[in-house]
Amino acid sequence: MTGEITLFVNPTAGRGRGARAAQPAASALRAAGFPVRTVVGEDTADALARARAAVEGGTGALIAVGGDGMANLALRAVAGTRTPLGLVAAGTGNDFARALGLPVREPAAAGRMIADALKGGRIRDIDLGRVGDRWFGTVLASGFDSRVNDRGNRMRWPHGRLRYDLAMIAELAGLRPVPYRIRLDGGEVREVEATLVAVGNGSSYGGGMRICPDADLTDGLLDLTVVGDCGRATLLKVFPTVYRGRHVEHPKVTVLRAARVELAAEGVTGYADGEPLGPLPLSARCVRGGVRVVGP
Repeated sequence: MTGEITLFVNPTAGRGRGARAAQPAASALRAAGFPVRTVVGEDTADALARARAAVEGGTGALIAVGGDGMANLALRAVAGTRTPLGLVAAGTGNDFARALGLPVREPAAAGRMIADALKGGRIRDIDLGRVGDRWFGTVLASGFDSRVNDRGNRMRWPHGRLRYDLAMIAELAGLRPVPYRIRLDGGEVREVEATLVAVGNGSSYGGGMRICPDADLTDGLLDLTVVGDCGRATLLKVFPTVYRGRHVEHPKVTVLRAARVELAAEGVTGYADGEPLGPLPLSARCVRGGVRVVGP
């Protein structure tokens, strides 16, 4: 493959890392012989329109430069098409890039790996989650984790992961279980008291928290991690183990799998790939081969 490819850049990702990462990534791609065009929108709607125009215009690949939010925006341009997606991870979490085995915060290395993969035809189909007209590659969060996201987004200081660590501590003060209604693949409704329910296409969110550790991007299923009714002491004990995926061994944690998941709960906002989806109820489904990706 030698056609023009498009760099889709978020200049604000990671406090400016997105803009800084674009240049070495573009240099690596050009050194490999690829014509590169850069797309930077004035705002989210403009950026998405420009990315979609590039895809409709026949770009050889769309390479998103930024974090999981930028990857999520890029999915809205390429999902369901034959245009492959590559990621130059330069954000805070970068969980989708991790799931694809791409370098994190190494833009030149990511550019070289993407170039080698495009030349070698290393492009594969992976599953995506879908809620209405919105796609997600990693995890749909709801409950305690989405409240942490809500609070973290309202905080102006500090920056990066520390903001969400502090938001988590603040949310612990008001920790309470939420009555959920969960339906899997159109079956019977399960009523559970849960601290959080995470629906994973990929395994991790929040910069490496493996909330759905066994999620498989190619099995046609979504993994649900249900953390039941637990107090602050239990949650603080279990939380550190999420980075290794060992939390699923705790008796308060249940893992389920389904192709379609319906979640309902009062006063809970859903987030997917760190981006707000809106209040529950929400219905998510797994779309087999929803996007083509460039990988190692």
